[in-house]
Amino acid sequence: MPGRKHTITVVAFEGVQLLDVTGPVEVFTTANQYGADYDVRIVSPTGLGVRTSSGVTIGVDGMQAGFPPGPNTVVVPGRKDWRSAVADTTLIDLVHRLAEGADRVVSVCAGAFVLAEAGLLNGRRVATHWEMAAQLAAAYADTRVEDNPIFIQDGHVITSAGVTAGIDLALHLVERDWGADVARGVARELVVFMARPGGQAQFSARLVTREPRHAAIRRVLDHVAADPAGEHTLDSLACAGGLSRRHLARLFRTEVGMTPGQYVESVRTEAARALLEGGSGSVEEVAQQAGFGSSESLRRVFQHTLGVSPSAYRARFRSTVPEPGELSGAHPVGRTFP
Repeated sequence: MPGRKHTITVVAFEGVQLLDVTGPVEVFTTANQYGADYDVRIVSPTGLGVRTSSGVTIGVDGMQAGFPPGPNTVVVPGRKDWRSAVADTTLIDLVHRLAEGADRVVSVCAGAFVLAEAGLLNGRRVATHWEMAAQLAAAYADTRVEDNPIFIQDGHVITSAGVTAGIDLALHLVERDWGADVARGVARELVVFMARPGGQAQFSARLVTREPRHAAIRRVLDHVAADPAGEHTLDSLACAGGLSRRHLARLFRTEVGMTPGQYVESVRTEAARALLEGGSGSVEEVAQQAGFGSSESLRRVFQHTLGVSPSAYRARFRSTVPEPGELSGAHPVGRTFP
């Protein structure tokens, strides 16, 4: 709330991801230079400094922060070895106690596992690193895990995707607490997006499907992957697998987890991503080579699955070198709020 000091308590622990801690802390402390009033504290289960995932030791302010009058937020970072984190009963107890007195509880990356173990995510929609989403859903069945959003708010609990997404979330909180002008100033200072375009899908690994047990389905998958631009109708795929159309569709659902058409589109999307990252052809040429037929079809699929256009994807993932004119003309914070 503008005009009121806001306490931010960040929980650090052994093996914590360094940037999960320092990213949000940097955002909140930088916000103070632009008119915010955050009291940022780092605590640990033991009250002692902790050794982070990168081997850097960070100091803390104690074991538990007492909340002064005014709004307060608890931030729980993650550890890639989340099983070690959730097995630390002292850590879970600390998070549970802090959460009881908090106006807002936030997790970064695998910090969602800690919140879940503390019983804070039951029945809630949850985000975490795309690579860990399935593990979170399997370990905590009462959560509703989504693998694409950068962050999700459900009630007073906000969970975010991996590592640098903690910066996105912290900027969002700064805007809510102190307004868009303050958040915009922080984004410019840190040279980051005010709001990152797209979701996690644009950063995830190459297409991952279940490994089918049925030899005919493996033949069909290999057939599509060998020629993404081929005319892969249901009839032609059934022929490649030596199956009836109906049997093919049923086996795909069971063994691959999607329809044949969805699989073909996924393979073509991956082919287009590779062409955009490493080739020099136009978007229209990429669409033809990947089997989409037209640039408009390719754009629709990219917007739906990745949240960005093919041109934006190429610009973001092909090189760290700015395009001509960007050094003097482009603004570093990307899309901003009005």
